Amino acid sequence: MNFAFQRRRRSDLLAGVCLGVLACTVFASAQIAAGQDRDRGDEIVANLAGGRVIVHVARDKIIFAAINQQVEPNSIPPRVLSIDRDHIGVLLGASEWRVTSDPKPVRLDRDFPAVPAKNPHYAADPNEVAPDLDVIGVAFLERLRPLVTQLHRKIEIKPDEALFEVVLIGFAPDDYGPEVWTIDYYIHQEEIATRGDFWQTRLLRPRFTQLYPPEKKAPKTLVEVRYPDTIQGPTLQQLIEGNDPDIEKVYRADPKFSKVAEDIDHGQANKAAPGDATDFMRAVLPFVSEKSTFILGTVTEGGFDWIVPPEEPVEKAKEDKNQPPEAPSLRRKVKPQQ
Repeated sequence: MNFAFQRRRRSDLLAGVCLGVLACTVFASAQIAAGQDRDRGDEIVANLAGGRVIVHVARDKIIFAAINQQVEPNSIPPRVLSIDRDHIGVLLGASEWRVTSDPKPVRLDRDFPAVPAKNPHYAADPNEVAPDLDVIGVAFLERLRPLVTQLHRKIEIKPDEALFEVVLIGFAPDDYGPEVWTIDYYIHQEEIATRGDFWQTRLLRPRFTQLYPPEKKAPKTLVEVRYPDTIQGPTLQQLIEGNDPDIEKVYRADPKFSKVAEDIDHGQANKAAPGDATDFMRAVLPFVSEKSTFILGTVTEGGFDWIVPPEEPVEKAKEDKNQPPEAPSLRRKVKPQQ
């Protein structure tokens, strides 16, 4: 199957008006904490998910991996959410929140509302994000906003760092083919002088950045997202291009892997055979992740499969009652390991 690698929306696009406010977040401590509720003494904290997400768009299949990278001692791993029939999301940053008086955390990968599988109405203005993506972005915005508004303590901020990030992976409608986006959420704080050391925290509209497909005639390489962006070390693309000895040992041992590495190195990752590309990713991940845990899965237009599943089951968006029963599912049984 050949995909039309068109760019259906402009990258690095701000959905909605941000009122010119600089968006930012925090990595100064293990958790993002709000001021205490004056009546109950409750405090809300956010556990951060950090790590690396690697995506290989091969021929007829998307292979993705998420490597856990602890931001702080209380960090949680990146979690995967089945968003709709065509997309999954890897959640990074403040994806889990806790109120000190409630032992049950609020997880953004749970109870996610169903979104339409396809929206036939697209933005006529190329400067606007397509409505189907905006629906997903707003759904996360509405889940996150009531949590963020409870942050009343001054947060030591780092400029232009997202509080929460979704790596959206899947297939665009109307034969646009595979796509990878990041949806980033930022906050703005303002001190309320009449209430002493009390800060009002506002969640801004999400920012959408298209990572795949690339610009026309640009090389088609691996996509890698890091959260936070201070994570050090070369990307898998750089390791392949630089003939890293461990990675080279893997692909030199199998002619099929050599062909996959060659396609990636030549900027033609989309031409790699899907089965070989999946096996290649499985073989190199232990060297890339070192001692960190990782998950590995694939997405096609027919559904979703796990190669290396997470320890806990993947959450699924609430069922869409209007979706026909024959519609593909992004929740499949784990593929057995050979």
